[in-house]
Amino acid sequence: MERNNLTRPSEFILLGLSSRPEDQKSLFAVVLPIYLITMIGNLLIILAIRYDTRLQTPMYFFLSVLSFVDICYVTVIIPKMLENFLSETKAISYGECLTQMYFFIAFGNTDSYLLAAMAIDRYVAICNPFHYITIMNHRRCVLLLVLSFCIPHLHSLLHILLTNQLAFCTSNVIHHFFCDDQPVLKLSCSSHFVKEITVMTEGLAVIMTPFSCIIISYLRILITVLKIPSAAGKRKAFSTCGSHLTVVTLFYGSISYVYFQPLSNYTVKDRIATIIYTILTPMLNPFIYSLRNKDMKQGLTNLMHRVKCQ
Repeated sequence: MERNNLTRPSEFILLGLSSRPEDQKSLFAVVLPIYLITMIGNLLIILAIRYDTRLQTPMYFFLSVLSFVDICYVTVIIPKMLENFLSETKAISYGECLTQMYFFIAFGNTDSYLLAAMAIDRYVAICNPFHYITIMNHRRCVLLLVLSFCIPHLHSLLHILLTNQLAFCTSNVIHHFFCDDQPVLKLSCSSHFVKEITVMTEGLAVIMTPFSCIIISYLRILITVLKIPSAAGKRKAFSTCGSHLTVVTLFYGSISYVYFQPLSNYTVKDRIATIIYTILTPMLNPFIYSLRNKDMKQGLTNLMHRVKCQ
């Protein structure tokens, strides 16, 4: 373990998923296909929505943006992870580490705000279908999109500025596979009381705002669906929400496990939970949304047919 007396190290060492040399090539062989599947799957979702006129609706508009953000999200983490699997040093510069942390926090929170926008869309479609086109018009969709990007990026900037004020004068070894906020914070030898308070107040507010929108939207949806007299009508209403609920459960379940606990409790188990929302969820999203959605299946089929004909 490297030690120095500098308040700002020139680089950090990413310990990764395993510190054993014999595991590195095996991990590389596992993670690389996951990255390629994630990239291809999300790109197919974007193209299918782009070229199918039946998918030109607010719901699929937000889904295409979510797929784009997921591509950015995994690209922030996995390429460096793959590089470190084949590297002996596993080093990341101080500036690169903060940059990675910035975009990780920004894109991760953008995901949650887009999921909230999609929940609002489903609420309007089910609870107020006759005014759906008027309420979810182009202007409101753009407004939700702007908020989904601006709030997370401002939130991320605040956390990076606070992290940059910390002193790192003991170890420079990060016990994680990327520069996550919690493991980096554990290396600081200066007081990070302000940082932790910010995480538990401003950070909690930023995270809970979209989560509250999702909960409220689905409570209203549940009340409306229960009033539908026919079982077929109830199934049809719930079927439009199934994919979204699955993604929300995966995303928020793993995040709450990792981050809603004291900093001192951060362990190897949290690294495993982090894999779910940083790597597995972006890979599974295209499958979840396409396999359980007839319109999306048809859109992908049309895209494949279009490619073959060219």
